[in-house]
Amino acid sequence: MTDTPRPARRWLVIALAVIAVAAVGFAVGRFTLFGNSAPVPNAADIGFARDMQVHHAQAVEMAMSIYRTTEDDEIRAVSYDIATGQAAQRGEMFDWLVQWGVPQAGDLMTWMQESDAHDHVTAPDATSDEVYASMGMASDAELADLAAARGTVADCTFLELMIRHHEGAIPMADAVLDLGSVPRVLQVADVMRTNQSAEIDAMQGMQQRLGCAA
Repeated sequence: MTDTPRPARRWLVIALAVIAVAAVGFAVGRFTLFGNSAPVPNAADIGFARDMQVHHAQAVEMAMSIYRTTEDDEIRAVSYDIATGQAAQRGEMFDWLVQWGVPQAGDLMTWMQESDAHDHVTAPDATSDEVYASMGMASDAELADLAAARGTVADCTFLELMIRHHEGAIPMADAVLDLGSVPRVLQVADVMRTNQSAEIDAMQGMQQRLGCAA
């Protein structure tokens, strides 16, 4: 039997651990968040849940795109980890908004205006493209380039876009930790900040290994 390559084996262990923690955390979160004494969410809790669903949706799209085409075991493993982990978080955030009885969509990033933990574009007259760019999200053209690319070019494109994407999410987590009120929201944001910071470091190492242009 052929041994699993070391990088893939390492990321498989990480992925399984993250999924297990997420499953336990989700069960605990539902029990504590929606019990008889559930805390009342504020604008930051609600805005974070809405905007991070949008943010996560693109991360899942990019991760699945590269997962289907890459021949690099380490990138396949981390993309699987990102896709499954962020899809699970999106589902939980969707459920928060249902339980809170508020719409799933709202004005992007306006909830962050009271926090110093970001430099995102939140002005009322900002275009959607400007807001998305400030969140670290890829443009339609960049997503098309990723989908069309193959080999090392595709791997490096994915790493560049996903690192930037994660770098846009961390200030959002910082802001809700500053402004939010629901314990489960704060717990998820703290875990997200820790995990995505670690993934940035790992992906930067992959860029060096592959010789991606700076």
